[in-house]
Amino acid sequence: MKITVIAAGSRGDIQPYLALAKGLCDAGHQVKLATHENFKAWVESYNIQYATLTGNSQQMIQDGEAQEWVNSGDDPRKFMSGFKRLMGPVMKQAILDTWEASKGADLIVPGSLAYYGAYVVNREMHIPWVQTFLQPIHPTGAFPSPLLPSYHTYGPLRNMLSHYVAGWGTWAMMRSDYNKVLQETLGVRGLPFIGVFGENERKGIPALYGYSPSFLPKPRNWAKHIHVTGYWFLDQSQHWQPPADLLDFLDSGPAPVYVGFGSMSTEDPEATTQMVIDALHKAGQRGILLKGWGAIRDTGQPSDDVFFIDSAPHEWLFPRMEAVVHHGGAGTTGAGLRAGKPSILTPYFADQPWWGMRVYERGVGPRPIPRAELTSDNLATAITEALNGSGMRERAAKLGEQIRAEGGVGTAVRIIESAGGK
Repeated sequence: MKITVIAAGSRGDIQPYLALAKGLCDAGHQVKLATHENFKAWVESYNIQYATLTGNSQQMIQDGEAQEWVNSGDDPRKFMSGFKRLMGPVMKQAILDTWEASKGADLIVPGSLAYYGAYVVNREMHIPWVQTFLQPIHPTGAFPSPLLPSYHTYGPLRNMLSHYVAGWGTWAMMRSDYNKVLQETLGVRGLPFIGVFGENERKGIPALYGYSPSFLPKPRNWAKHIHVTGYWFLDQSQHWQPPADLLDFLDSGPAPVYVGFGSMSTEDPEATTQMVIDALHKAGQRGILLKGWGAIRDTGQPSDDVFFIDSAPHEWLFPRMEAVVHHGGAGTTGAGLRAGKPSILTPYFADQPWWGMRVYERGVGPRPIPRAELTSDNLATAITEALNGSGMRERAAKLGEQIRAEGGVGTAVRIIESAGGK
């Protein structure tokens, strides 16, 4: 089959879809991955055809206005207003890019930001599609919606209600913008006032979730066409050689603690870096610090206890750590759980608080620390709690074994093939 995969967002959002595209290629399909221009070389390094998804996500997230949004924390109003202001143009353009990238395809596999574009392509071009998500959006009473940033878990009724509020709120906020693109640019009819999610559910359009059922089981009320496949991991270590100085650091003492905030950034990376180093010293731990997209900056001072890296495959690095400290992106959360190490999450915004609470509830990490409240003292306390006598090590190790046995990409590929009629 000719399959178009569409993925928008930061590196952590794109990597699972690159893994899925590679799995489909390995299964003999002709695959095109539409994503942002800053990931073009990365996609093509796996011999996967690249298609344009307008914009450079790294530049966008490092913009001053975007930083205000990133630092909105768990305030749903600030998150939603920032989402419309900053992601609205991306999602409107994604409709046009999805339309173009889908031409000639037998099947389309969109990420959540390309959801409405894929619906329109299916409606107008009659190309089958499969829904895919990295966060659960189907309503359930088992947990609250990750689209409403929160450090709380409610009862079944309020959990269920949160999904409807988040889904309808997002739809109502973007509908007029979507319809303007559809009617004025593509010349097709707009989307209905009630949205299209219910229609897709009535039709039983397959929906795939790229996270672990061992970590977050499929809720009982979800229909048969909804699948929790396991994480879509992209194993990169076979094509990567660790630098000699990194190996020397790992060999020179006890296993360190990883600290990295991925695509997040901060106004004062020097202060953040010093805070992290102080926390490691207070906890009596060595550390490997990932510079990422700007949250941490190399001090330039040689140290026996701290080592800075630009990047390293999570599947190689994380199993060599004592614990992992990170921002709580879906991909990094999955990588930490897979490694079987305790996870200390310091969420910034969006779904990150939600993942932090799920890690805490499973007992494989301490309660998440909101980024705005992060200090050397409470980070040191969390690291110590994760490593000393709390049972988190054992629970994390057991969960890691289960996740490593799942094979999420293979499961997803089989469902996609079935949806495409193979």
